[in-house]
Amino acid sequence: MKNVTILGASGNIASHVIDLLVKRDEVHLTLFLRSTRRLRNKNAAKCRIIEGDVLDYPRLKEAVKGQNIVYANLSGDLEAMAKNIVKAMDEEGIEKLIFISSIGIYAVPLKPVLKPYRKAADVIEASDLEYTILRPTWFTDSDEVDYETTGKGEPEKGSVISQKSLATFITKIIESPENYVRENMGVNKPNS
Repeated sequence: MKNVTILGASGNIASHVIDLLVKRDEVHLTLFLRSTRRLRNKNAAKCRIIEGDVLDYPRLKEAVKGQNIVYANLSGDLEAMAKNIVKAMDEEGIEKLIFISSIGIYAVPLKPVLKPYRKAADVIEASDLEYTILRPTWFTDSDEVDYETTGKGEPEKGSVISQKSLATFITKIIESPENYVRENMGVNKPNS
């Protein structure tokens, strides 16, 4: 049994991930979100659902306790959120974190809108976690699975990726968490 907490479970990408994982008997999901009314997944009945904010440390710690993997797809004060996530995971002895950042966080000069994503990535990379940071390009609603990755320091490629593609890759990492350990990758649709 693999216990997985999804932080930001009402988001578009997270919804796709939930739909893919809820079908697997070997995965037990904990969905953490600010408002349970925003959860769009009809098949989430067998999931543990916790309403809360990642900046509420005791509530976050409750959500990650006993988990094997934490997947975070968040917006807001990302640096503070990343610090809370790292602290809670360290205290609870959880090693694997999948964190969604953004394309362009290593561009010079750094666009102000991307600074929170960069700061969060820096916090996570400074931790001892077995993290996988994903830096996707802009999302589309296309019903396709077609993606490629680039490593940190390599030129980022492409301009778009389907939500379904990113969710499929995240699910692949959850299924085999020993892969992509301490990696920071761009993710895009080839030739986009």
